[in-house]
Amino acid sequence: MHEDFEEIKSTYKGKKSDIIPLLQDIQIKYGYLPGEMMQEVSRFVGVSKSEVFGVATFYSQFRFTPKGRTHVMVCKGTACHVSGADKIIEGIERHLGVKEGDVTFDMEYSLESVGCLGCCALAPCAMVNDEIKSNISLKDVKRLFSKRKN
Repeated sequence: MHEDFEEIKSTYKGKKSDIIPLLQDIQIKYGYLPGEMMQEVSRFVGVSKSEVFGVATFYSQFRFTPKGRTHVMVCKGTACHVSGADKIIEGIERHLGVKEGDVTFDMEYSLESVGCLGCCALAPCAMVNDEIKSNISLKDVKRLFSKRKN
């Protein structure tokens, strides 16, 4: 990973203002922010590791665990919430065998909830990789993830 960081940091000057773009580049490369890379950023910009983590945890765009090959984001915005988003999440957790915020052991599926997907008229909805799934019911969960072997 050290060699990767050398390449990533090559376009930066090591200033505190580089933290966010560095974290973005690391996440693009790995799909999440590995702890070792957070330490590298800390050393490079001259701040504590906790300060780098503080920045990363402040912004919801950053992840600390890898995503599965199929990443499921269930909307929990107001319209989706009142339309049963929590039940949809529970159904997906049961069907895929993954908890919200985690990834399956085989790295096939990851599940997270998000504040809003911007599809309020289609509530409840989710995004599976880059595709919106709308008006989801518990019955739809098995159909959406029919390839999953339990």
